[in-house]
Amino acid sequence: MPQGAPGTPTLVGVPFDGQSSYLRGAADAPGKIRQALDSSASNHWSESGVDLMAAGACQDAGDFQFSEEDALVAIEAAVSRLLDQALRPICLGGDHSITFPIVKAYAARYPNLTIFHFDAHPDLYDEFEGNRMSHACPFARIMEAGLAERLVQVGIRTATGHQRQQAEKFGVEMIEMRSLPAYSKLKAAGPVYISFDMDVLDPACAPGVSHREPGGITVREAIAHLQSIAGKLVGADLVEYNPVRDLDGMTATVAAKIVKEILGKMIIE
Repeated sequence: MPQGAPGTPTLVGVPFDGQSSYLRGAADAPGKIRQALDSSASNHWSESGVDLMAAGACQDAGDFQFSEEDALVAIEAAVSRLLDQALRPICLGGDHSITFPIVKAYAARYPNLTIFHFDAHPDLYDEFEGNRMSHACPFARIMEAGLAERLVQVGIRTATGHQRQQAEKFGVEMIEMRSLPAYSKLKAAGPVYISFDMDVLDPACAPGVSHREPGGITVREAIAHLQSIAGKLVGADLVEYNPVRDLDGMTATVAAKIVKEILGKMIIE
């Protein structure tokens, strides 16, 4: 992708799946998503009419480099460096544990951040299988640390009793799958961060995830909700695509489509 100026939406890979609780493989996702983005089977235009290949429209900063042992600290530091350049990262994960260090970097600059979180799972466990940093826990860590003013979760369909208690404790606006559509609830007065877990989609649309949860949204419903978001979009992540589970690159293509629409929204705002 072409290079851009400060404020430019910037793709960056975060190849980490060390906190996955079931299957690993998501660390290989960034490269697969980039391949799908660049595939000649499609083009680089978003549905909102943005040419992502136009000069200065967006850029790609490559993948973060870190060891698994220091990954979460290194991810926070790397995102901070991009934000110091006034760039707007779109992080390609990786498992969902990466969202906590990413949001830590954002919170230092955006104290009134709203997070719109698309997922089949609330990821609000206080701990999961004895691990407080599991990919099942990032939003508990975010909310207990006061890193976001609002957390709005869309497409949830696996909430346990514990996670419902956590949502009530932290004031999370949990919009379950059975309550969609919810376009009017995706409005924010200040800065917005999107965290998009690929398993919010129905497995028929995106089989390449570790935790397939039937009864999810379609790609069209996902795009409609993303396009309805109001607020200053300062960053995003797309996580939990697992190429090991994919079928003929189908989920990579869907992930690339979602990334294109997020990029397009960033560019026109």
